[in-house]
Amino acid sequence: MSGLIVSRPLLLATRSPGKLRELRPMFAAAGIPVVGLADAGIPPSPDEDAVEVFSTFEENALAKARYFREVSGLPAVADDSGLVVDALGGAPGVRSRRWSGRADLTGEALDAANNAALCAAVAGVADRTARYVCVAALSDGGADRMWRGETAGRIIDVPRGDDGFGYDPYFLSDELGMTFGEASREAKERVSHRGRAFAAMIGELRDEG
Repeated sequence: MSGLIVSRPLLLATRSPGKLRELRPMFAAAGIPVVGLADAGIPPSPDEDAVEVFSTFEENALAKARYFREVSGLPAVADDSGLVVDALGGAPGVRSRRWSGRADLTGEALDAANNAALCAAVAGVADRTARYVCVAALSDGGADRMWRGETAGRIIDVPRGDDGFGYDPYFLSDELGMTFGEASREAKERVSHRGRAFAAMIGELRDEG
């Protein structure tokens, strides 16, 4: 593990409470210290909205990691993730968080708007196959690195489960046989796109330590 990571904690560069709930236990289990943006005293800035503007998960993840490393001076970890629906030509994809166009909403209200847009888009569509994609990026002042994770499933009409966030209650996992909204954090971590991407990152960092 590089000296930057040994001497200072990793900054988890996300404003999403759902992502923080999933990621903190993974790093803690590996003995890798992390801090969130609030912990590091980094308030939200309008400049952040101009970072995630690219057409691929890789470009967005790396842009976010680099931005927050420069802002904080800490090695930064960021991800870009989204839902890819085959019948929608890969949409919402990198626009998953903003798909509803409701820039005025945040948190659960934004999730509800995005899910309503998803349901409207797949109404009457027979092919509901989909996958979640996540690219995790690390920017530590050296060579930037990325890890990709995917998981397959299908979109259902009626939400199931109160856990997870985003599109999780509508995503029926092929591997779990339940939605990510029904799955425990531990079960979701084993098969999810984010779990796989960050498990690969953490494994590599631990091997370098």
